[in-house]
Amino acid sequence: MSKRYRFFIVLAVIGVCFVFLFPTLRWYFMVPKEDQALALASREQIKIYSSRTAQADLQELVRLARAGADLPDNLSYMVDLAKNYNKRNKQPNPKQWDARSVLAVFPNEREALDTIESKFRDEILKLKDLQKNAVQLGLDLSGGMSIVLQADMDALQERLGRPLTDADREDAVNRALEVLNSRIDRFGLTEPVIRRQGTDQIYVEIPGAADPERINSIIMGRGRLAFHIVDSEATNAFYQYYSTHPTTTFDGQGNLIDESIIPADTVIRGAYTKDRYGLDEFTGYVAIKREVGLDGNHVENATVDRDSMDGSVRVSFQLDSEGGDIFYELTSANIGKPLAIVLDDRVKSQATIQGAIRDSVQLSGGGIGIDEANTIAMMLRTAALPVELEVVNQQAIGASMGEDTIRQGLYALLGGLFAVMVFMLLYYKGAGINAVIAQVLNIYLMFSVLSAFNFTLTLPSIAGFILTIGMAVDANVIIFERIKEELKLGKGRKAAVDAGFNKAFWAVMDSNITTFIAALFLSQLGSGPIQGFAVSLAIGVFSSVFTALFVSRLIFDFGTDVLKQEKISISWRIK
Repeated sequence: MSKRYRFFIVLAVIGVCFVFLFPTLRWYFMVPKEDQALALASREQIKIYSSRTAQADLQELVRLARAGADLPDNLSYMVDLAKNYNKRNKQPNPKQWDARSVLAVFPNEREALDTIESKFRDEILKLKDLQKNAVQLGLDLSGGMSIVLQADMDALQERLGRPLTDADREDAVNRALEVLNSRIDRFGLTEPVIRRQGTDQIYVEIPGAADPERINSIIMGRGRLAFHIVDSEATNAFYQYYSTHPTTTFDGQGNLIDESIIPADTVIRGAYTKDRYGLDEFTGYVAIKREVGLDGNHVENATVDRDSMDGSVRVSFQLDSEGGDIFYELTSANIGKPLAIVLDDRVKSQATIQGAIRDSVQLSGGGIGIDEANTIAMMLRTAALPVELEVVNQQAIGASMGEDTIRQGLYALLGGLFAVMVFMLLYYKGAGINAVIAQVLNIYLMFSVLSAFNFTLTLPSIAGFILTIGMAVDANVIIFERIKEELKLGKGRKAAVDAGFNKAFWAVMDSNITTFIAALFLSQLGSGPIQGFAVSLAIGVFSSVFTALFVSRLIFDFGTDVLKQEKISISWRIK
């Protein structure tokens, strides 16, 4: 391969790695601490903050507009909001922007408030997405909690009424993993680590300050998903009563004070949709049959697609055989009636039954949008835990320990890197610069891969990176010593470099292949810290081989062919 192609490959690798690493660099070094705290808050807290800040800024804008004053620096962002609003509505901009002209852009204060709040909401939610794409700090670096959950397979077997197969166990644990992932984020916790441990256990790491009681309620909270028939007549009767008795319809616990206003076989539940923050927003009340039409545990999968005839969005989900029989009887007896999807006593969606349905169900119509369809599909897949979980181990670690270990790990990493660089420069002279460049690029590649795959950085991971520093320089030492041997035989620079790399190739590859095999077994057989160490070690093996055999060779060839160097500064004893 020519030097030009190798050079372009190295540049491409560096560029791609920068794209992978940029979210991490931006999150930890470019986002202010106060903005990080906002992004790590719960969506409910983000909603409160955005609403209150927007109201305060709007009040200030109104006051300044009445006084005919200019906009201060803290409200200058409103000019951009006003320009964008005019652009969307194809309206001309005023010649001069002040508080009065900015406020005049919006038809009313409600519209201005929504626009300002959207600005804060979008900025914080973008930072929240950025944090998810950055390298996450593990439990031992940021503090938090680690929990081991045991799946109760005996209870699952009793509920199914038959012996469990390996496929049943595998599916139950996998679905429980998906449910936990969907639940934890809504409480504003930083990105958790949730993975299988063995055949019937789930290991959960939640970095950051976390309340044990709060986390237990998240993990153990049962997602009660069910399908109920809607009683439209009872709903209308309820609203007729509610319109004249708005303050005496419910007691302090949300129960009907006068239960006679609806039939005995129905209950009143609140209907909710997702707002712009992804939170449940109350939209009204619905009367549903008290009896569960179909339990959510019978749902096997749910997807979003489009109707081939009119292109409308629809949600399709499949039921198991038992659920198919139940649903067929339910839909056959209630054609033309609305069916409600109820999660934890909240009506999430409704659809009219068009005909008898057995095992493949489609929800469509009503102008359902793609976002709403994806929300419904996710809810159907993950709302109900397929197997009960029990906490068998729970540990808490303080954040102060994480700060100390980060500092010590960073010092060890930089100290080891500096010591290696000094040794290579002193012992191998000019060739040591080659090794230093390879080492810096090696660290850069390792952290880029860590960021690309959203790996969690732990103390054992840092230890693995420190080890790969020694491994990477070991490859350079083998190559340099081979080149020195060739120079002692009287060969010129180009011949010595070619022979040195060719003879050192398999020695470098053998050592790294055996290390990679060891890391592979550690990652498969180990768990927790052992896996973190193995993953970082495996990443380091690939990056060190690339920098030692590819990048280092390119640097030598650049000096030979471009700089026209005839000698190599590689030893104090070789001139």
